[in-house]
Amino acid sequence: MVNVGSLDRTLRFVFGAVLALAPFLLADSFAPLGAWRFVVVAVGGVLVATAAFRICPAYMLFGIRTCAAGKA
Repeated sequence: MVNVGSLDRTLRFVFGAVLALAPFLLADSFAPLGAWRFVVVAVGGVLVATAAFRICPAYMLFGIRTCAAGKA
């Protein structure tokens, strides 16, 4: 049951990758966040995972679907 469309998938992957990598590549900028920087990495990982599997549990909960109805 796919509920993430192609534009949504692309945006999730790009923003997820940025969030997942930024705390490591820009460590000085994220240092004031302390342990919260790992939350940023986790959010990025969730976005990348939902893009890879094309399934968003939050979309299921609210009945949202960004993909075409005939493609699933």
